Amino acid sequence: MSIETLNIPGIPQAVSRIALGTWAIGGWKWGGSDADESVATIQAAVDRGINFLDTAPVYGFGRSEELVGRALAGGRRQRAVIATKVGVSWNDGKVFRDSRPACVRRSVEESLRRLQTDYIDLYQVHWPDSLVPFEETAEELERLRRAGKILAIGVSNFSPAQMQRFSSTALLSTVQPPYNLFERAIDQDVLPYARGTGLTVLAYGALCRGLLSGRITGTTTFEGDDLRGYDPKFQEPRRSQYLAAVHALDQLARDIGGLRVLALAVRWVLDRGKTVALWGARRPQQLEGMEQAFGWNLSPQQMQQIDAIVAGLVTDPVGPDFMAPPLRAA
Repeated sequence: MSIETLNIPGIPQAVSRIALGTWAIGGWKWGGSDADESVATIQAAVDRGINFLDTAPVYGFGRSEELVGRALAGGRRQRAVIATKVGVSWNDGKVFRDSRPACVRRSVEESLRRLQTDYIDLYQVHWPDSLVPFEETAEELERLRRAGKILAIGVSNFSPAQMQRFSSTALLSTVQPPYNLFERAIDQDVLPYARGTGLTVLAYGALCRGLLSGRITGTTTFEGDDLRGYDPKFQEPRRSQYLAAVHALDQLARDIGGLRVLALAVRWVLDRGKTVALWGARRPQQLEGMEQAFGWNLSPQQMQQIDAIVAGLVTDPVGPDFMAPPLRAA
């Protein structure tokens, strides 16, 4: 498989343009996960050239980071680029935003321990915390960068105005927003800002929580705490609309070159600019099909066909706003 890569300022190693997203590996909000299977998934991704791993402390309340550390121990760490986050804390299973400098200092040490590493390649503020001046958080991250504990700084779910304030104090390399064929709000603001400032966009939810994998049907059920049990896209009447669009997109992918909707959805993200698509998986077999997203591009006409399919079949669209954690109590 020929892996497409790009360079992120501050990180010496080129990163694969598909990153392994490890939220589901943490189990929380995804109905659980198997530790050995998760480790095997991470190792399989790195071994096939997907060297960019995105995690966060809140994914399983430390479990995801621990599994990443376990998977990379014994030689794979040198081949991998780790992106993790700060700024979401929890208490008794309830999460909240917290970007206070003291939280940053504590969190980075905890992440380094769980990841079994002495540096983090990309450290991202998970959600904007309006209770803390962005400049204070940015200054603390700059201290960590100068100390060598992190190599590059990113933000996630930030608006252009918030990024502008943040970048006045810290060198910003990436932004991580939700972005996929069905969730395109950043086309209006974040994506143009990133293009104008040279930021790399790490698109999370590139497969829209599995909708664009082509594996979900009208009878698929979600167990335990799986967030898709209350995700508005997976409830009727929207579910039928989105699945109809997936079916039509899958047919378009077949017409383009015998592909599947999964490859089409990832290619769409990769063709939007200096972008990386996050691909969530918790079983090795869920990595299958990655290679189909590389080595080709969508034509302007095909982009228009995609737009027409989505606009024509998804008549009641909804965004991913339900996933945002609250601010902490004052």
